[in-house]
Amino acid sequence: MNEPAINPEIVAAHGLKPDEYERILAILGRTPSFTELGIFSAMWNEHCSYKSSKKWLRTLPTTGPQVICGPGENAGVVDIGEGLAVVFKMESHNHPSYIEPHQGAATGVGGILRDVFTMGARPVAAMNALSFGAPDHPRTAHLVKGVVEGIGGYGNAFGVPTVAGEVRFHPAYNGNCLVNAFAAGIARADAIFYSAASGVGMPVVYLGAKTGRDGVGGATMASAEFDDTIEEKRPTVQVGDPFTEKRLLEACLELMASGAVISIQDMGAAGLTCSAVEMGDKGGLGIRLDLDRVPVRETGMTAYEMMLSESQERMLMTLRPEKEAEARAIFAKWDLDFALIGETIAEDRFLILRGNEVKADLPLSKLASSAPEYDRPWTLPPPPPPLPELPAIGAIAALRALIGSPSHACKAWVWEQYDSMVMGDTVRAPGLGAGVVRVHGTARALAFTADVTPRYVKADPVEGGRQAVAEAWRNLVAVGARPLAATDNLNFGNPEKPEIMGQFVGAIRGIGEACRALDFPIVSGNVSLYNETDGRAILPTPSIGGVGLIEDLSGMIAGLPEAGDVAIVIGATTGHLGQSALMAEAFGIEAGPPPPVDLAAERRHGAFVLARRALIRAAADLSDGGLALAAFEMAEAAGIGVALEAGDIATLFGEDQARYLLAVRAGDAAALMAAAAADGVPATIAGRFGGADLRLGAEAAPLADLSALYRGAFEAAIG
Repeated sequence: MNEPAINPEIVAAHGLKPDEYERILAILGRTPSFTELGIFSAMWNEHCSYKSSKKWLRTLPTTGPQVICGPGENAGVVDIGEGLAVVFKMESHNHPSYIEPHQGAATGVGGILRDVFTMGARPVAAMNALSFGAPDHPRTAHLVKGVVEGIGGYGNAFGVPTVAGEVRFHPAYNGNCLVNAFAAGIARADAIFYSAASGVGMPVVYLGAKTGRDGVGGATMASAEFDDTIEEKRPTVQVGDPFTEKRLLEACLELMASGAVISIQDMGAAGLTCSAVEMGDKGGLGIRLDLDRVPVRETGMTAYEMMLSESQERMLMTLRPEKEAEARAIFAKWDLDFALIGETIAEDRFLILRGNEVKADLPLSKLASSAPEYDRPWTLPPPPPPLPELPAIGAIAALRALIGSPSHACKAWVWEQYDSMVMGDTVRAPGLGAGVVRVHGTARALAFTADVTPRYVKADPVEGGRQAVAEAWRNLVAVGARPLAATDNLNFGNPEKPEIMGQFVGAIRGIGEACRALDFPIVSGNVSLYNETDGRAILPTPSIGGVGLIEDLSGMIAGLPEAGDVAIVIGATTGHLGQSALMAEAFGIEAGPPPPVDLAAERRHGAFVLARRALIRAAADLSDGGLALAAFEMAEAAGIGVALEAGDIATLFGEDQARYLLAVRAGDAAALMAAAAADGVPATIAGRFGGADLRLGAEAAPLADLSALYRGAFEAAIG
């Protein structure tokens, strides 16, 4: 089949700027073929090359005594003791999920699971962070239903528990929802598999499902804004099969145990192109591929389509030649394709053959190392408008405004569609803070959380970045886990706009400061830019996925309040209402600065909670909605009332940071307060749990009435 001639329109359609195309011409000394242009487009788009973000990502702290492998591989690897490691990463599937919500979200889950098991880890937990448009927007209900079904359908069938996550709504996501998927697995710390090829003449082997035309150009599509041609992009969305992926997991782990694997890489964004280039580039080798040997499920596929297909459930590996028969037998047993499609070569070449023709012959290292890297102009946003005077509202009415909004209502409709108990090791399922999963066969457990407050980041990117990390850190502490490390999923608009790039730069600065102060390194992550439709950007949403270790499950803080328990607030309360959930939900006001984050106080207060966990029955971090919302959620989960002494709105709903709400047995309250005084940690008795009402100062309402509103508001709003 003749390939199209290259012209400026075709170059632009591949997302390449004129100066980037000139760089390609300079590298090659000739005009690229159509397939070669597609390969450059895939490797140099934002999604694969990080060309707008690399400069800033390098400033993040990524090391620590616990870190075995930081960013640069498929996932981060962190030591958890007893010869074991946790392998984890978070990644976006935003654009595909807006175009085709079910398959977009499902394949996001599939892709992140492959990132984990390609390192040699068996997945043990998943979570997600979802951002949708206004509840009454005509597309929102369709997107919510499709995304949740896609996540549940894939994760449940694959057999991994979904144990935590978050769901938010805001008009800024009307034209561009966010679907951020996280997965974690357990591996032996001395048996981690990496993607760098080694040795000349080693077989390059294709593993898994057959290649089709689904997802062709998906990575390039993910690096562009949306406009009114969105429906034309539907063919760029991949189609997932969780049952094939489950077989692929088992076959890969068996293959790894056989000693046959030199290097292995999943085929994610840009499919065969990106996986082959990354393996060769990391190993300082070239790669020759014969596409006639690639298993396909469609007829007449061109070299261009095969190289850029993002068909799911596929892996690429380099194989120890003497192990070929054993490796082939493993994949035959699991009824999966196993095909020798090429070899490593000494020359710096990416050589692609199809039908005895050379379809691409490129300097491999230039595809990765010579990708453009931009220092884009940026400006931090101006300060938000000052916070107006608080409109009159009663405390119970304020609480109703929060728990009746879909962002803060009970999300049981969502997480009940996810299997949170499969594998039998889930200790704390979704619904109240961080999820907890036992490390099978040990007394240890891992805690997982995903956090960010986009309103804060928009108002002050540096402070918002700090707060996202601090909240994730607190959520882990609140279940008794020692925070280990984090992964980030940085969702922003068009980086070519200085104000959007400024949001990114500021958020990175805040995230870096917080991670350094809290010894909470970033070990993996993902950048998702161009989240805009018709020029309107999403709220800046740098999701932080946090992982913590509970060294002995007997030390977990996992209870629910009981009647007579004392409610104690750790941390100082000033009543900060700027950018608060109450102002946004009750009055539609997003104004004032976000709450300041004192990282030394975060560290000190977290250390206090962990040190005194034996005195604590239940804990929650104070964030969106402040003390009132946290107390209501704790009481509602336990099915008992709570009476808080404060009646003023600022104390009840302010969102001051570095705070926890603790439920402490009446007999232990004095000891805990004395310990806080001795350690110089602010602690206040805020009230008491018990009875059938929720009381805020002088106002009260039956807990049952509030619970009915809280449990019904999400479905009522989304339909």
